[in-house]
Amino acid sequence: MNIKQHYEAAESRYETSEVLYERCGRSGVLLPKVSLGFWHNFGGVDPYERSRAITHYAFDHGITHFDLANNYGPPYGTAEETMGRLMDDDFRPYRDELFISSKAGYDMWPGPYGNWGSRKYLMASLDQSLRRMHIDYVDLFYSHRFDPNTPIEETAQALVDIVRSGKALYAGISNWPLEPLKIAERYLREHDVPLLIYQGRLNMIDRVPQETGITAFCKEQGIGFISYSPLAQGLLTDRYLNGIPQDSRMARNSSLPKERLTPELLSQLQAWQQEAVAQGQTMAEKALRWVLQQEGVTSVLVGASSVEQLEKNLRCIF
Repeated sequence: MNIKQHYEAAESRYETSEVLYERCGRSGVLLPKVSLGFWHNFGGVDPYERSRAITHYAFDHGITHFDLANNYGPPYGTAEETMGRLMDDDFRPYRDELFISSKAGYDMWPGPYGNWGSRKYLMASLDQSLRRMHIDYVDLFYSHRFDPNTPIEETAQALVDIVRSGKALYAGISNWPLEPLKIAERYLREHDVPLLIYQGRLNMIDRVPQETGITAFCKEQGIGFISYSPLAQGLLTDRYLNGIPQDSRMARNSSLPKERLTPELLSQLQAWQQEAVAQGQTMAEKALRWVLQQEGVTSVLVGASSVEQLEKNLRCIF
């Protein structure tokens, strides 16, 4: 694997900026249409030099947005630790060119204060995240999921105070239902910390944000939308068209159970594959382009287990 030991970013990284970036809602922020997610492949169980190679390639091709969360790994927290090593080894000189996001909302540490949406959890988690990533602030901090037992105003005020403290530049919300989202959006706007972006699962298989009105609401309010799992954890590639590969995520039965691949879904995937081939593209390109073409979508988050995989995913932009 060819890795620059003394990393200097490619001078050509912004040459395609006219097609690479999209404005995030009605904000001043431009995000790359394809952003790099650290959900998988960047944890403590993954080879660090591979993470370096992937992030070098990403930034060299204009991907400025790296998306993390406190519990990404495995183990929890180690994706952020990888980001910290990357900052120390490679990206410190480019910090002001990077848009780094993190989140809190899921189980992170034992006891009553390491989960959900309380002010105590969100603030403590962000402090831990900043220490792991070796940075003074994140560009974007999300409430990672809706907490039905904490007042929405408490969670929203924590986001307001985090932004006002300078530990985050923008606030985001992920995985919230529409009605709580509306309340939080109004609270943030009335406290002069407008909601920058909503992160939700949107792909050709799972269209819940559209079906429940979330994407329409975001478009109406000038909020950006970023899709995670745009390839449905690999289902929207050619990987599962002829069975379940032994080295696949589904074979490991981790976050993609075998029961998901029903005969009906397999038939639909094969039909989409035929359409993609007829259009001169891969299934993954077709799936990523589909998300980017949806109204109100700013960016798609892709994971990558290799430079080659990331290179293929970037073809959806051009």
